Amino acid sequence: MRERLYSLLNGDGRAAMWYGRVMTVLIIASLLPLCFKGSSPVLESIEYVCVLVFIIDYLARWATADLKLGKGVLSFLIYPFTPMAIIDLLSILPVFNALNDALRTLRVLRLFRALRAFKLIRYSKSASAIAAVFEKQREALLAVLCLAIGYILVSALVIFNVEPDTFNTFFDAVYWAVVSLTTVGYGDLYPSSDVGRTIAMISSLMGVAVVALPSGIITAGMLDELRGGGVGES
Repeated sequence: MRERLYSLLNGDGRAAMWYGRVMTVLIIASLLPLCFKGSSPVLESIEYVCVLVFIIDYLARWATADLKLGKGVLSFLIYPFTPMAIIDLLSILPVFNALNDALRTLRVLRLFRALRAFKLIRYSKSASAIAAVFEKQREALLAVLCLAIGYILVSALVIFNVEPDTFNTFFDAVYWAVVSLTTVGYGDLYPSSDVGRTIAMISSLMGVAVVALPSGIITAGMLDELRGGGVGES
């Protein structure tokens, strides 16, 4: 019985295909209430029905964790801490905020509803391919991330000391460095001295290079995934 359930949840057969399609529709439907500020009986009904299905799906995947992870009884302890299981759990929690008055103070839980969009990764072949690229290129992407964080902190430290009147706190300097690194430039914080503007120009030019690095890594990884048939055969 559990083998059949596992095949339905993770298999490639016709039943698994239709299950994935139904879950995709439910995930999209569960995001509809987020498009409205208020609430209505229809939106609440959609929320409860979708969450009920998500709870059943979560429990079913947990019950077949040993078949997926292949680590025996230990799998049942490991599964709740896997990335997708955490997303599943967090996307379920907001409904308890609506049902239990004691949890109404934790209204931030409602923000977890948006995490349901990440559940689509499980049922989208394209998203799965992108996730596989991130997994394979994690070391290179992590190196670029460390480079970007290091450059942001150094730029923030320099501009914070060069423009003390413009940047009241170090966080303001970090915010400016991030905006400059990504070449967004909101214009709410900017250096006014010649030295500060020179630093800003250098930061923007460096930002182009740093931002281009992960793009190239992901593109190369995606091409390798396509050549390997990762998307086409799924």
